[in-house]
Amino acid sequence: MTDIRRTILWVIFGFSMVMLWDQWQVYNGRQATFFPSGKPAVTAVAPAAAPASGVPAAVPSGAGSLPVVSAPNTTVPAQPAGPTAAQRERFTVSTDVLRVTFDSEGGSVVRTEFLKHTADDKKSPFVLLDQSAERVYVAQTGLVGGDFPTHKTIMNVVPGDRALKDGAGELVVKFESPVQGGVKLVKTYTLKRGAYDVPVRHEVVNTGAAPVAPQLYLQLVRDGNALPGESSFYSTFTGPAAYTEAKKFQKVDFKDIEKKKAEFEKTATNGYVAMVQHYFASAGSCPTV
Repeated sequence: MTDIRRTILWVIFGFSMVMLWDQWQVYNGRQATFFPSGKPAVTAVAPAAAPASGVPAAVPSGAGSLPVVSAPNTTVPAQPAGPTAAQRERFTVSTDVLRVTFDSEGGSVVRTEFLKHTADDKKSPFVLLDQSAERVYVAQTGLVGGDFPTHKTIMNVVPGDRALKDGAGELVVKFESPVQGGVKLVKTYTLKRGAYDVPVRHEVVNTGAAPVAPQLYLQLVRDGNALPGESSFYSTFTGPAAYTEAKKFQKVDFKDIEKKKAEFEKTATNGYVAMVQHYFASAGSCPTV
């Protein structure tokens, strides 16, 4: 009996060493030795308060089609063809802890780099949000309820600083949409010194005489691929999550979204939706309007 126990303990010890070595490889930015992972071709989006149909494509053509969920449950109209008042551009701003890339299409955040945290290579800043050939993970907002500006509208960039100045407490980035459907959308981001959360203010300006009733939608769009270097044998949760007072914290698996079997609280007046991945999360709660 003693020999059997000793054998079992040696097996457990040996297996533990294999797992530790595998994670040491991943930690140092190399492919896992014993349990390498592939990148499943799964695409999904964070659940919000209710699903919406007809939302314009969230990524450029050729990058794949994303099923999008957003709030409220209304249809985002397609943008009209023809010239726009502004040219699409991307630009980057930085604070003491963040480097953020914006896209004037929708005034969206398309890349965030954490300057105080390093990536797996221990050299470059950690990237959370990203829209590139390798990753789709972006934050978008717009208006529904009519032919109003959406996250596909090319917006004008209001001139301003692109780096947090010495002694300054905050950096403001502002976008203004062209008038569409009698409405102009003004989106203002405020990046604060030492902070990773970025408040966003949405101002809806009625430029006409008739009353309008636009509604704001917010969405986190992410592909469903595994993180680079993640072991196929074990992993932490990566995917959408929702919180409400009624159901508390609810994780949603990418595969359940793909199979249209995701279960979560779809309607609430409080709480938040989030996208979670190892050590980090992005989330949206009640908007500032």
